Amino acid sequence: MHRTVNQDAAFTASWGGAVADGVGGGPAGDLASAAFVHRLAAGRGSLPVDAETLAVSVRTANWDLRAHVERDPALSGMATTFTGVFVSEADTLLLAHTGDSRAYLLRDGQLTQQTRDDSYVQVLVDRGLVREEDAASHPRRNLITASLSGGERDRVTVVEHDARPGDRWVLCSDGLSDYVPHADIEEVVASHEHAADAAQAAVALGLAAGTRDNVTVVVCDVEVGDVAPAIAPRPHTSFYGAAAARFTEGLETA
Repeated sequence: MHRTVNQDAAFTASWGGAVADGVGGGPAGDLASAAFVHRLAAGRGSLPVDAETLAVSVRTANWDLRAHVERDPALSGMATTFTGVFVSEADTLLLAHTGDSRAYLLRDGQLTQQTRDDSYVQVLVDRGLVREEDAASHPRRNLITASLSGGERDRVTVVEHDARPGDRWVLCSDGLSDYVPHADIEEVVASHEHAADAAQAAVALGLAAGTRDNVTVVVCDVEVGDVAPAIAPRPHTSFYGAAAARFTEGLETA
């Protein structure tokens, strides 16, 4: 509501979902997040993956950012965060992360943060220089220490998690987590039966809290078996935010 450009991008599919947030202060954050998300989804396919294959897909999508910069040097410095969950070959989930977009797991009614912010303020918290409860209001909370910009040294952490039916994964940009307390996020995502309703309610909560940033929330429910009839008519891969506004030619589904 306070920005003319949405620098967040996201996608959802039966095999996973992700959120990316263009780094503020740099050029073309919306292009960075959208290009990365589209390339990742296009190269990922619909089959389960192992951690190494996922890492290759992330690397390839990151190289696509470098290709944009090589074509247009004015884009030098554009970058994006990235947090996603993916179905693995071992019937587990792979959580991939860099930056300060977050992943939470709602299990048995309790929401726990599953990613560590790659940020200057998180370093201060780890060193005991800033209290956890003060981190969200710190004046330098938006200064991140890791992102994807097409560089050879860019890194993404990939961690394997068990996939329990009934688990709910919540991925969000910092437009939610910087403005809404953990307990309030837990309450809103736990109080809606359907994932899409929970995501919309969480976005509305961020806006109501007065966020000055873009707000993007992806909610993924772990299910076993065929896709539920209620969501079967949805496209194979759905895009949101900057990823929906750019590259509208779509992707070939597998």
